[in-house]
Amino acid sequence: MTRTTPLRLLALLAIALPTTACRESGDGQRDDPPTAGEQAAIDRAQGEPTPSDSDLIQPGETRFGAIRQFTFEGENAEAYWSFDGTSLVFQSTPTPGEGCDQIYTLDPATGARQLVSTGLGRTTCAYYYPAGDRILYSSTHHHDPACPTPPDRSRGYVWAIHPTFDIFASDADGSNLVQLTTEDGYDAEATFSPTGHRIVFTSVRDGDLDLYSMLPDGSGVQRLTDRLGYDGGAFYSPDGTKIVWRAHYPESREEREDYLSLLADGLIRPSALEIWVADADGSNPRQLTDNGAANFAPYWHPSGEQIIFSSNMDDPRGREFELYLINVDGTGLERVTFSEGFDGFPVFHPDGRSLVFGSNRNMSHEGNTNLFLVEWMGKG
Repeated sequence: MTRTTPLRLLALLAIALPTTACRESGDGQRDDPPTAGEQAAIDRAQGEPTPSDSDLIQPGETRFGAIRQFTFEGENAEAYWSFDGTSLVFQSTPTPGEGCDQIYTLDPATGARQLVSTGLGRTTCAYYYPAGDRILYSSTHHHDPACPTPPDRSRGYVWAIHPTFDIFASDADGSNLVQLTTEDGYDAEATFSPTGHRIVFTSVRDGDLDLYSMLPDGSGVQRLTDRLGYDGGAFYSPDGTKIVWRAHYPESREEREDYLSLLADGLIRPSALEIWVADADGSNPRQLTDNGAANFAPYWHPSGEQIIFSSNMDDPRGREFELYLINVDGTGLERVTFSEGFDGFPVFHPDGRSLVFGSNRNMSHEGNTNLFLVEWMGKG
């Protein structure tokens, strides 16, 4: 495989970044020098290789061309492109063990980032409005400025479904914050349709974790799923006619009792998740994966014909997560990554020629997850 070179890095920048000026705002812009991690990102953007470049792509990762590492410190995940492909929004805890995830925008040209959430509470699942002028995200800050209590892991590996999460919208610089949901219980995992007409999100408002959609101002809420179990992490297809999401539907009595018991305590067990596709209104649901593993973070290829996702299906211990590609009819499963540890949250650039994802590769400390941009080789 051809490895990263300065010329190929510059070519990747040309692919990922249209020649338009970066958005700036008068509030919240940093005037301090970049951190060491940001300076490394700037060096990479200028085509300066570092000693670790040759280790960023593993044998077998034939879909990957030139690669850039965007972040180098803390815990970083769920980076999503603006619809015009000029900016990223993501969640991060910059200092391990301190504070909670907050929402940042990232300039792909330099790797520099800007805090756009309040800095209080816990935030998750940010996404751009189609026009690029506003951002969706969920937060707990309006209930308590402190971080919510971590989940009780005495019941195994569980995710917290904090009941204080609500969905907010702000301008792209973090100003003009507006609360979109006010129902009691968890409201989060919101993403926008490319058409600009609807937002899909996960809510517990009817007693179960289901998918809903709403208008951009939070009105006109419609329920999309009603099967017992967790439905979450939904994304609209590039033409806005379909959705893809992750789901766990407990079948046996023991599984249902476990699910409902955890849900009553604001928890879910994500050890078994499958990928599903349906029409945008929730009709005609179809299951794409059926392997009993933890399949999650599905995202559409811009062609609308394939979906990329993360899974631990090839690790009997369930610890190694890799990226996989699958056709929308469930055929053509292809493993994309072969890196030790975690690879997840893959998101195609709108032009389909590059991919941003989170990974433990080249980690600075145990469990360190960073964001990477990689040239995507071949169709789909």
